[in-house]
Amino acid sequence: MIVGLTQIRGVGYMFANTILNVLKINPNQRIGHLSPEQVNSIESIIKNPTASNFPSWFLNRRKDVETGEDKHLLTSDIAFTVRNDIEREKTSGSWRGIRHMFGLKVRGQRTRCTGRKGGAVGVAKGGKVMPTREGAPAAGAEGAAGAEGAADAEGAPAAGAEGAAKTKESSGKKEAPAADKKK
Repeated sequence: MIVGLTQIRGVGYMFANTILNVLKINPNQRIGHLSPEQVNSIESIIKNPTASNFPSWFLNRRKDVETGEDKHLLTSDIAFTVRNDIEREKTSGSWRGIRHMFGLKVRGQRTRCTGRKGGAVGVAKGGKVMPTREGAPAAGAEGAAGAEGAADAEGAPAAGAEGAAKTKESSGKKEAPAADKKK
């Protein structure tokens, strides 16, 4: 019974144990062996625990900011309420809201060595060596190939230099295609 009730988001082990003690249900009993009246009574306590002499210190939302009453939130209401609380703190500009905005620790923990995000600062990691491209000269033969590749015997620039000149021209400003369309 206890483990089955704790599968409900917002119901912990002690909360489930207290529900079973208030209703005088055997905690070792299987959920499938409950009578329909017992199931209804468990549902009513989970939905409204303050109505059935349930201790207020067991509730997970005491003195709600908007209503001022004691509540016990379940399932998706928990995440929704926490998100609203954080947004309210951000808009009010409180210290907690500012810490939430910048993604820092909120509850006074140390931040010098823990809670870091992103890569390490100031540590350079050894990178991989880039593989050589096909047709490119090897690293040791750069001097000889570089001198021959610069000009032919006739003084004309090599094909590699022409390719570089073409890429420079193509990387320049492009003409507007609208001028061609008007014709």
